[in-house]
Amino acid sequence: MIEFDNFLSPGRRGHLVGIGGVSMSSLAEVLQDMGICVTGSDMNESRNVLSLREHGINVFIGHRAENITDEVEFLVRTAAVHDDNPEIAEAHRRGIPVFERTQAWGAISKDYQNALCISGTHGKTTTTSMCTHINMAADRDPTVMIGGTLPLLHSGHRIGRGNTIIMEACEYYNSFLSFHPTIAVILNVEADHLDFFKDLDDIKRSFRAFAERTSEDGTVIVNLDDPNAMDAVKGIDRRIMTFGLTPKADVYARNITYLGENSQFDIYYHGRKFTDVTLHVPGEHNVKNALAACAASICLGIRPLAVKYGLAGFNGAGRRFEFKGKFNGADVYDDYAHHPGELKALLDMVQHLNYKRTVVVFQPHTYTRTAALFDDFVVQLRRPDVLLLAEIFAAREQNTIGISSSMLSEKIPGSNFYPGFEELENALRSLAQPGDIIITVGAGDVYRIGERLVAEEK
Repeated sequence: MIEFDNFLSPGRRGHLVGIGGVSMSSLAEVLQDMGICVTGSDMNESRNVLSLREHGINVFIGHRAENITDEVEFLVRTAAVHDDNPEIAEAHRRGIPVFERTQAWGAISKDYQNALCISGTHGKTTTTSMCTHINMAADRDPTVMIGGTLPLLHSGHRIGRGNTIIMEACEYYNSFLSFHPTIAVILNVEADHLDFFKDLDDIKRSFRAFAERTSEDGTVIVNLDDPNAMDAVKGIDRRIMTFGLTPKADVYARNITYLGENSQFDIYYHGRKFTDVTLHVPGEHNVKNALAACAASICLGIRPLAVKYGLAGFNGAGRRFEFKGKFNGADVYDDYAHHPGELKALLDMVQHLNYKRTVVVFQPHTYTRTAALFDDFVVQLRRPDVLLLAEIFAAREQNTIGISSSMLSEKIPGSNFYPGFEELENALRSLAQPGDIIITVGAGDVYRIGERLVAEEK
């Protein structure tokens, strides 16, 4: 079997299918920086596509067999691109090796002394971003791959010259099993992606396999407060470091104070104070994310002051409780939450911010997730003062199960379902008032609603 490592040398030629995605566009630039000639294709023009062209990478719009020329030596695709894609089919016809995106990132990570891989059902992007801030504060010059945009980097990636790579590691389709971590972080383990996994036990087996991919002299960092995460790593033959809000953890927080959108706390390591932290992103879940980032930093030998300053400089990643502006006196935010656990963390945090009303515009993400976790979604979506539901964002799926956001609305008194964005925006215009917080929530394109309303105020 041909390994992707065979193509990691200057002068090789590769084609990336779906090159406009966050992780794929980052991969394209990293490969180009290694001296590899890269082309790619995507279905639509985008900022990422424009940026790639500015870097001299040829990007085709549309997937066509003729994009695969005689010079192409390998293809890379995302999990969303299947064998019926014309470029994949052409590569198979020509005998050109086809790799998954994570296989490429996994091969690249082998070249680094330290491979820090952050996994979990939720919190990955934020914690990866926190780790990036800390490593930058410590002058470690890391290479970074994040599943979102980090303002510090003005993108979702960074090409560094140091000996550390920091990578967001997703469990969907067992993608993270292509990685080779020296430090593996497991933030939490919950039921999700049930279009791929059989059940929660199947998910825990996957996270266990990820932990076991850590180098023999490496460390697995686990959330002690999460029973599923602890169960996933029980008895594995690797060094375990725990984090959490209890002193039973190796790394824990004391003296937590919440001040609006900020929090202050002390971080302890094995019973001794490591540093104090002021965090400029709200919520208990972000305290835990910061503890995980601190534990990873300890494993990397980073000094306490760099942890303190790195976390103090972090103001959030794109689409993670991101402030968009004001509309009719209301504060408009956007958040990527698309799982009941993420919704709970978001709403727990917002209730401490002293707004008069919490107005949530929620767009469920994928039919299978909405159906599998329907009752859990109902529990969380009953909490806002005002709930407006957009139709489910299909992403990679077809609606073969006949589910709709209208079914959620039927279970949530006072909520309203809007099949189109125009009606939803009109409803927001009429109800928004000073003292409200309006949050567009979901992993699809719901953020556009808040952006359009805010633009009207300018």
